[in-house]
Amino acid sequence: MNETMIAKCGLVCNECDAYIATQNNDLAALQKMSEEASKQFNKAFTVEDSMCTGCLSAGIQCPYCDECAVRSCALDKGVENCAYCEDFGCETITAFMEHAPKARTNLEAIRATLN
Repeated sequence: MNETMIAKCGLVCNECDAYIATQNNDLAALQKMSEEASKQFNKAFTVEDSMCTGCLSAGIQCPYCDECAVRSCALDKGVENCAYCEDFGCETITAFMEHAPKARTNLEAIRATLN
């Protein structure tokens, strides 16, 4: 089984539909995701736009993750994820965690191991 990949924001990349479909080369699933995103955001998305190799990889990220303010901040600060940041609880991650309670749970669990 693959090791769990915790994204900069605390979400688990291995559980993401885009990551799973990319890893499995599931073009039908990627096509479906691109069609759904195109309708939701009223913008044309391609299969390639739905592909993601995970937040921590040097590969490709879907546009949302590639442009993510949390990811960008963590990369700039050189931290593995926000749990390792001395500014944990900042406005950027707090706003994100309001919409992603699982990310909060994951980051808080990691922080608890750091003390």
